[in-house]
Amino acid sequence: MKKLEENSVPRQVEFLFDFGSPTSYIAYRRLATIADRTGATIVWTPVLLGAILQSLGNTQPTAVPAKRKWFFADLALWARQFGIEYQENPHFPVVTLALQRGAIALQGSPLFAAYVEAVFSAMWQTPRNLGDATVLEQVLTSAGIDTEDFKARIGSPEVKNRLKANTDSAISRGVFGCPSFFVGDQLFFGQDRLHFVEEALLAQPGELP
Repeated sequence: MKKLEENSVPRQVEFLFDFGSPTSYIAYRRLATIADRTGATIVWTPVLLGAILQSLGNTQPTAVPAKRKWFFADLALWARQFGIEYQENPHFPVVTLALQRGAIALQGSPLFAAYVEAVFSAMWQTPRNLGDATVLEQVLTSAGIDTEDFKARIGSPEVKNRLKANTDSAISRGVFGCPSFFVGDQLFFGQDRLHFVEEALLAQPGELP
């Protein structure tokens, strides 16, 4: 793997995620280290995974009981591989519309990083039922987020339209699930493909694989 050359143009990796996706959580825990190693900037793109799957006539991989059992066992192996604290959420699947709108509403604000950390942690590190409004308010308050302001923000037409636009754009670019990543125009899918993302970030312009 090539090292990032001095004076080279910093690369960007776009991270398309949904808090309800445990593989998005694993990717989230790994991505900052990869960005540091490559000098890349992370572009955060919240999308609505359910809408993406529905548009393609697809379903959650965990809809098949045998696959669900394997899926969560496999995730535990990946988490152990990278030293990530992870627990299966007994409330899965959780409707994430409000959570995704929250990421849109706080994007660009000083609270965004704290919000993302708090929600991902409450979903997959110390699992809680974030589909319960009272529980979500507790998580937000602990993260220093004003719950009344949060509710007003996620109810705004601008936030709703931005989440829809993000999701529609993702579908039009060939995204079929979460997490997905773009380095330039190249699409990568799945937390288990992050080594390819890193290779692409380390490649010089015009040398993408």
